[in-house]
Amino acid sequence: MSGCCGHETKFDGVSPDYRRRLWIVIGLNAGMFAVEMAAGQLAKSQALQADALDFFGDALTYGISLAVIGASLRVRSNAALAKAVSLLLMGLWVFGSTLWRVFYTEIPEAEIMGVVGLMALAANLASVALLVSYKDGDANVRSVWLCSRNDAIGNVTVMLAAAGVWGTATGWPDLIVAAIMATLFLSSAFQIIRQALAERREEGAHAH
Repeated sequence: MSGCCGHETKFDGVSPDYRRRLWIVIGLNAGMFAVEMAAGQLAKSQALQADALDFFGDALTYGISLAVIGASLRVRSNAALAKAVSLLLMGLWVFGSTLWRVFYTEIPEAEIMGVVGLMALAANLASVALLVSYKDGDANVRSVWLCSRNDAIGNVTVMLAAAGVWGTATGWPDLIVAAIMATLFLSSAFQIIRQALAERREEGAHAH
């Protein structure tokens, strides 16, 4: 990532174009949260519900990102830390509920999973395309990029889970994918925490 050391300044989100793109992405994520959560309940799919939760978290994350654009580095790094904690909690919730489903397995509806997974992938590829030119920024900006990238990966795995459920006539592929997505949430949370803490230390060093 550029601008990790020296005097090069990381992009902090202060750009009308970036704000416009972020609003579009918020709309896409909020809409897909509603669609996927309803479809996840209907299809009895843990992977779809995990992905829906990811969409909800992202819409919230992007809203926070918009609110702190132009604020001090400390405020922005604190916002990034708050988002990382929400990712951490989502990851733990998905792990816990997936573990519960291991003992209470229902076979999900593969067709619904596949169709909704494809819709979600289209929404996320649009988000990634809108944000890719801003992926190397401060912790606040980078957390937005990581969330969008995770969503696109998550949607591909949901469709793979749908194929696995259809092919095996069991719920295990759905549970495995939900566990993979939980791992992705946790990994991204730790990445964001590391960068946000580094930026806070950097700000402290400059203050002295």
